[in-house]
Amino acid sequence: MNKAITDGLVLMPPAFVNGLDVWSSEDGTPGSATYDGAGNAAFVPADQDFGGCLELAKTDTLQKLRYMGQTPLQPGCYLQVTARVKAISGNLPEVRIAAWAGGAGDVHVPGVIEEGPSVVLSSYGQIVTVRAIIGAGARGGVDMVWGREPIYAHVGLDLTGPNGGSVRIDDLVVEDVTSVFHRKLMDWVDVRDFGAVGDGITDDRAAFEAADAASAGREVLVSAGTYLLGDHMTFESPVRFEGAVTMPADKRLTLTKNFDLPTYVDAFGDELEGFKRAVAVLFNYSDHESLDMKGRRIEVDGPIDIQGVVANKDTYAIRRVIRNGQFNAVSSANWDTETVTSQASYDTGNPLQLTGVVNVANVPVGALVQGLGVGREVYVRDKNVSAQTMTLSAPLFDAAGTQVFTFSRFKYLLDFSGFAALSRFVLSDVELQCGGEASALMLPTSGSIFHIRDCFITKPKDRGITSIGDGCQGILVDRCQFLSNEQPLRAQDRTTIALNTNANDAKIRDNRVVRFAHFAVLGGTGSIITANHWFQGDNETDGIRQAGIVLTQPNVKTSLTANYVDNSFVEWTNEHDPDPDHNSELSFGGLTVTGNIFTVNDVAAWFRWFVIKPVGADHFIQGLNISGNTFKSLNGNIDRVDHIDTTYATLNHGRSRNIVVQGNTFNGVTQTIANPVTLQFSELSAQSVWNCSFAGFLPFGGRARNVTAITAEERITDSGGGWVTAMPYASVEEGANQDAVLITWPVATRGRINVTARVDNPT
Repeated sequence: MNKAITDGLVLMPPAFVNGLDVWSSEDGTPGSATYDGAGNAAFVPADQDFGGCLELAKTDTLQKLRYMGQTPLQPGCYLQVTARVKAISGNLPEVRIAAWAGGAGDVHVPGVIEEGPSVVLSSYGQIVTVRAIIGAGARGGVDMVWGREPIYAHVGLDLTGPNGGSVRIDDLVVEDVTSVFHRKLMDWVDVRDFGAVGDGITDDRAAFEAADAASAGREVLVSAGTYLLGDHMTFESPVRFEGAVTMPADKRLTLTKNFDLPTYVDAFGDELEGFKRAVAVLFNYSDHESLDMKGRRIEVDGPIDIQGVVANKDTYAIRRVIRNGQFNAVSSANWDTETVTSQASYDTGNPLQLTGVVNVANVPVGALVQGLGVGREVYVRDKNVSAQTMTLSAPLFDAAGTQVFTFSRFKYLLDFSGFAALSRFVLSDVELQCGGEASALMLPTSGSIFHIRDCFITKPKDRGITSIGDGCQGILVDRCQFLSNEQPLRAQDRTTIALNTNANDAKIRDNRVVRFAHFAVLGGTGSIITANHWFQGDNETDGIRQAGIVLTQPNVKTSLTANYVDNSFVEWTNEHDPDPDHNSELSFGGLTVTGNIFTVNDVAAWFRWFVIKPVGADHFIQGLNISGNTFKSLNGNIDRVDHIDTTYATLNHGRSRNIVVQGNTFNGVTQTIANPVTLQFSELSAQSVWNCSFAGFLPFGGRARNVTAITAEERITDSGGGWVTAMPYASVEEGANQDAVLITWPVATRGRINVTARVDNPT
């Protein structure tokens, strides 16, 4: 054998019969001494064991034999060098395979092992075979581990031990033995075959890149070990991790062919770290729109700051998705609420700012603001420490002046508040298992179309979904389950809120919400609330109930359609108005409540399903449609369905207009309401003025402001029985409460009429 070819590469040195001028007594480098014409070397043409061979007399302490040609070393390739040797006279030396490592530019690569194991020649004429394997990877059986830097070798052997002996050497054989380590047909390559060390100290990034480049679409195996990657690394091939990698926090591992959470967990050896690394790539690599968690559950002992994980950007507007997994909050002090009290001043002329905030540096962004005149779900959106100011998510309705506020920063499993703007982000099929330890999700400060779909928000400590700015613009919450951590408590003792918004155009659809203090506090307008089921009851008889939906703007341009409103009510207020008295702005209007199921059980008669709570004077209703709903009370009647909460102010009924309340059904409700409302009135004795009271039937205790129809149901007669055909006239807003109509006839009459009255002006 005098030649081996591996993928077109000539590995085998020439036979000795071809001349000794290519065989060096030094390192084999160009210009080194050869054995051609040397006194201690000769070609033997007819040895009885070897045929043609080299006879060499050992004259140096280290007698070298090196082929001067370059035997190529490819990444991932392992070469075995074999020689057969026998002693023929004199002292008996030792023999070993050896080679000189050559790098780019034909320079020597220092620091690598260049000798194989030694074998003692113990008797004359005995054929001894010596061999050694050269390769990049530190694999079992590899004698000379060279890494990636050497690209060729001057192969040969060494004679060591005593001088004065002679040996004969058969032609050297160089073979590709890569298949010993991984079969040619296997569909993967190992990073160790490309020089990766895996000691957690050596930077193996170059070896990883080489393995990826050589894989040609095959899978890359990161075998057992810990591999330091000192810079960004992108794999264009699939990767399988038996070992793990470690990287600086600001560097990214991009897996283009298997971008999913289990692979990142395997890569970094930790679920949470793997998730964080994958999220960083999600926001930095355009080839993947989503991170599939593949159903994995991540144990979390503190808030995940998503922007902090991404680190290199605080705005983003390309659709990104996290899907199909679970986050589980485990007990930790990291979830403890930060509570700070601080004096500050509020001026209605600057409605979204607190000034003169004492100790402002210690008040965290994202904290809930509480104090006198502060509406529900007002948060610290931003702060300026040097100016001692804070920006709020919504105005305060009655807080002008200086007072001490309380700031409470809840801790969230997923916290996006570090993003100045984030749009088109989606959470899909994800469970946020809060366990009463953590809140669930804080939205970015700004942005639009944040979409939460088919998710479970389970047992949040304080909040489900929180908006501290306008990152809720156009938010979509679809087909989610919100399960409270406070289900055993009385309704009035619950404090958790499933979600809030500050901006417009929320779409909240097909959700199920169980026993929160409130389902949603909606601070924007243009919301669509459809086909949700929220229930907030408890086990108390004559129990108190809280609002399910809270609308905090007076003119809401909002619809509530086909919802199941169970043991809670809709509350409509203007508590986010810095100047709550009505001036020239629109008042309570733009609300459509149609096709809903309202039910309640075990409550006192004073419970109401629809409550308007003005926090300023002279407001009125200027556009409300309550139609086609079903109201049903179980285990006792309630008085009526509607109510004005006059804690701060009442409504101006004299300005009501465009109110429609019709087509509703009432069960277990003592007093029904409608607008327009048609009632039947009878007089058995002749009267010239009929007093027609609409008390109770008019929505929200309003006035009988208009009469739109008077219809005689039978013959109207005078006191003598004569038929009266003259038309009466109506006087509206009569009586102490202005809820009666006086029907005046030309003469005293008796009979039965139907009167249709309105609580409003129709336009």
